Amino acid sequence: MTFRQFAFNNVLRNKRLYAAYFLSSLFTVMVFFTFAIFAFHPAFSGGDINSNALFGMAVAGGIIYIFSFFFVLYSMSAFLQSRKKEFGLLMMMGASTRQIRLMVFLENILIGFLATVGGILIGLVFAKVILLLAENVLIIDETLHFYFPTLAIIVTFVSFIILFLVISFFVSFILRTKKLIDLIKGDKQSKGEPKASVVLAVIAALLLIAGYGTAFYVKGLQVVVAMVPVIIVVILGTYLLFTQLSVYIIRRLKQNKTIFWQKTNMLLFSDLSFRMKDNARTFFMVAIISTVAFSAIGTLYGFQSYLTKGVKESSPYSLTYLPTHEAHEKDIKQDVEKMNGILQDEHVKTVMGKVQLRHYDLGINDRDILVASASDYNRLAKLKGETPVHPGKNEAIVVGQSVRVMEGTIEKENLMKSPIKLDDGQEIKPVKKIQTELFPIINGYYIVDDSVIEQLEKPVRSEPFYAWQADNGQTEQMIAAGRKISKEVGYPAQAIDYTVYEINKAYGPILFIGLFIGIVFFVSAGSFLYFRLYSDLDEDKRKFRSIAKMGLTEGELKKVVNRQTALMFFAPIVVALVHGAVALTALAHLFNYNLTTEAIFVLGGFALIQIIYFLIVRFFYIKQIKAAVY
Repeated sequence: MTFRQFAFNNVLRNKRLYAAYFLSSLFTVMVFFTFAIFAFHPAFSGGDINSNALFGMAVAGGIIYIFSFFFVLYSMSAFLQSRKKEFGLLMMMGASTRQIRLMVFLENILIGFLATVGGILIGLVFAKVILLLAENVLIIDETLHFYFPTLAIIVTFVSFIILFLVISFFVSFILRTKKLIDLIKGDKQSKGEPKASVVLAVIAALLLIAGYGTAFYVKGLQVVVAMVPVIIVVILGTYLLFTQLSVYIIRRLKQNKTIFWQKTNMLLFSDLSFRMKDNARTFFMVAIISTVAFSAIGTLYGFQSYLTKGVKESSPYSLTYLPTHEAHEKDIKQDVEKMNGILQDEHVKTVMGKVQLRHYDLGINDRDILVASASDYNRLAKLKGETPVHPGKNEAIVVGQSVRVMEGTIEKENLMKSPIKLDDGQEIKPVKKIQTELFPIINGYYIVDDSVIEQLEKPVRSEPFYAWQADNGQTEQMIAAGRKISKEVGYPAQAIDYTVYEINKAYGPILFIGLFIGIVFFVSAGSFLYFRLYSDLDEDKRKFRSIAKMGLTEGELKKVVNRQTALMFFAPIVVALVHGAVALTALAHLFNYNLTTEAIFVLGGFALIQIIYFLIVRFFYIKQIKAAVY
């Protein structure tokens, strides 16, 4: 048997550990290859998508490539840690350090080559599905047809072969510095009882409380100012949480005889403090990486929701037209006729309403106040199917927007305290307040009886406001009409469906790229946990085999392993989910916008993926433990 065959057989014998490494590397290559397919797609050779998607994909590809380097490096260090005893035995049998390094180098090159080729082949198989998905998410006019991506294959293959070569040389160099005694004892756990500082445990709790409290407390632009300090405090608190606070809590639980002596808790807690201490850095890294993934995707998805919902809420009509007060009546008439003609050409059935927006200097709040007649308001209310209002001759109704406002505050409270004074000394008193978006006014305004309008002085300014409401099910027609109206009429006109379409089109590449990067981070974090879990498998087999001789039943074994595996997988993920929820809450405070639905969707989706991943890993882990014990 040649030395190369020996290295190849080593890969086959350690397929349990190499499977996670291989699949994770293969997935990383596939994602990078997918971005390369997009970047070199013929449809992106020109147009607006070139500046949006291509630049983002290039940056994303660089991020994935750099992250892949550290991920593969960590994976290889996990292999070395689990195989130190094997290397030591080989050296005792006469293998030189140079031969051990060469064996590791050949193994890594083999795995890297197979993962690169496999990732490219799988990427080709699913390329059309991914292109169809991207075509809908990116919202582009071009069709992303399938093509054979020769350049993408070359770039991916060369990039990852270089990556695995560099990693192989680096790992071989690290292995050279180890002594024989270190290799023989490399897989042994420390014998001393893990200790935790009470002071550092308390500091960990205080740092997390301070970080969370600040994130919940700050509002508006204060969120931006507090963001960096909060991130630093939470990162430090998370590190101390896993290295100190968790170990301290476990020691306190072990001292509680009621809990410690109950059923199989002795087995669970005796080993748990060692696992938490030994895996603290892994847990910390997984928690931070997962938090970045959750927060990034949640922020992108939440910001898109904020933009699209904000547009829809602030203007509830299908089409609006609000010319400036300097616009000539002839130009306004031509624009309205042009818009009606476009709607007719696109076969859009609409109902139109027109009102006059009159602004008066009433000496309130140092600004001109809109005073709308009841007939104008009810005309738009009928258009939207809302309840009409009927103020008395000496009464006024104060209206405020029900949507969130980023700057300033709604002034309806001040208007409620300020009656409208007429020239004859009569006062029109506000009697109630309502919330609606029927008029394109952010701040509060009055609704009065039509007769009151006639008694007011000449308005400071007055401009018409046109609104069209389309029948349901005409979104595509309104997008087409909105595109033409935007070109021929311009800014004064706004078609909501077309505006939302343009927002999604511009934001789609960012969301799509962020989603892929987040998934890469999350899958890598799950792989870290897999490596750590299976690096302790041989030790667990020996431990449970010994305990089984003392009477441990199969059901008790399964219960203990279930708890240990669950804590291993969900301790850092639960911390990351809490961090992500706090981060999205702070984002909601920044924009004064409720992101509860978006946060539940993103965090719940990742939690579900982690549960499925845990169930799969747990099944095979318990199967191997049981096979070794019984």
